Amino acid sequence: MDSTSKNFKANSRRALDDSTLQRALGNIKTGFQEKRRQVTSELPEFEALRDQGRDIKNHVLANLDFYLERFEEKVVENGGVVHWCRTPEEARKTILDIAKTRNAQTVTKGKSMVAEEIGLNDYLEENGIEPVETDLGEYIIQLRHEPPSHIIAPAIHVTREQIAEDFRKHHTDLDPERRLETPQDFTDEARAKLRDRYFAADVGVTGANFLIAETGSTVIVTNEGNGDMTQLLGKCHVVIASLEKIVPTLEDASTILRLLARSATGQEMSVYTTFSTGPRRAKDLDGPEEFHVVLLDNGRSAMLGTEFQDMLRCIRCAACMNHCPVYAAVGGHAYGWVYPGPMGAVLTPSLIGVEEAGHLPNASTFCGRCESVCPMRIPLPKMMRHYRTREFERDLGSPRVKSALKLWAGLATRPKLYRFATGIVMRVLGALGGKAGKFKSLPLAGGWTKVRDMPAPQGKTFHQLYAEKKRVA
Repeated sequence: MDSTSKNFKANSRRALDDSTLQRALGNIKTGFQEKRRQVTSELPEFEALRDQGRDIKNHVLANLDFYLERFEEKVVENGGVVHWCRTPEEARKTILDIAKTRNAQTVTKGKSMVAEEIGLNDYLEENGIEPVETDLGEYIIQLRHEPPSHIIAPAIHVTREQIAEDFRKHHTDLDPERRLETPQDFTDEARAKLRDRYFAADVGVTGANFLIAETGSTVIVTNEGNGDMTQLLGKCHVVIASLEKIVPTLEDASTILRLLARSATGQEMSVYTTFSTGPRRAKDLDGPEEFHVVLLDNGRSAMLGTEFQDMLRCIRCAACMNHCPVYAAVGGHAYGWVYPGPMGAVLTPSLIGVEEAGHLPNASTFCGRCESVCPMRIPLPKMMRHYRTREFERDLGSPRVKSALKLWAGLATRPKLYRFATGIVMRVLGALGGKAGKFKSLPLAGGWTKVRDMPAPQGKTFHQLYAEKKRVA
């Protein structure tokens, strides 16, 4: 997937002007935020689990080489093959070679953000193999020729009316007068269309939520049966996963599973949690003849030991973006690459460079909601600040922004001058605000007043209030 992260500002302006998108994004609060709040409040040990999950992942990252080697040993013992890939090009080529050995014409796919990261679908098509997305959301956006806009709800930007239109456009063999209104209607039709594709495909590709070093197992967490059918019905199962998905034991995976669905969709557990351990054995009734795990680095090992290592604790639950006011305003496509929202604002510059994705760490109000809901306690605002520093040090920001920062720094490091200047500005704005107490437009504040009013200063400054409180104390 080609990045347009450099165009974040232009992408955002288009998103804010898209009334259909804004209507679709309105579902985030009721669909994710409230459900998460309710289900986590019903689990007294949820905060303790967050600490455990963080500690498990920190231990793994401190011993990543050991657990990855242990995982490979177990996969091989179970009859599988592990492929180590440093770059997206290596990962794509590896999967293509596996498919070619099976003379595959089609490849069914479960939802995988890593597959999006390496541009797998386009690559397979360029080499004469048809990829078939089987997750309902991924199937919808494949019909629309769009990338996902969310890491667990890839079609969250699409309305029901748009889905119905796309289904009628592509499923021309069905009754044009059929009802297409409810999620059940869309699910039934997609199921009917995909059923034969599972049996026709020689290769099934899935992602992995966890890789278990103790057993050599891979784990996928879904709310549809498509993941199981993708990996069971094809003659060859290929798992594509990034290095940091490893956990030491089954017990560790179980601990983090208690966090994952609650943080992601507000469920106690997802409908399907599937463990795969090698290819079909002699006495098994079903399963693939071959089992391959493609491990992707793509810059992750370079994050180890840096101020961005904590990002590798991420379990892709999307809680950060579900609670982010910026994401809720512009949607995922504005971020211009695979990973949107606060986690994307840190991971994307780490993988493709701050030169390409420097806008993303700046796309934050620093309200802190992302860190407060992250099940792995990842300090996302802190890492965004680190990238802002890097962008400034490398002279990547706009001259206007740099000049403004230098002016602010000059004032902020001179307390008396700062209080004097802000006091004058506050009194002037308070007087100009008049009875309305707000501004519809304001020089140098167009980014704010374009979409909201600017409140006029009222009352005393923070410094004045603090000084009074200190005197009373």
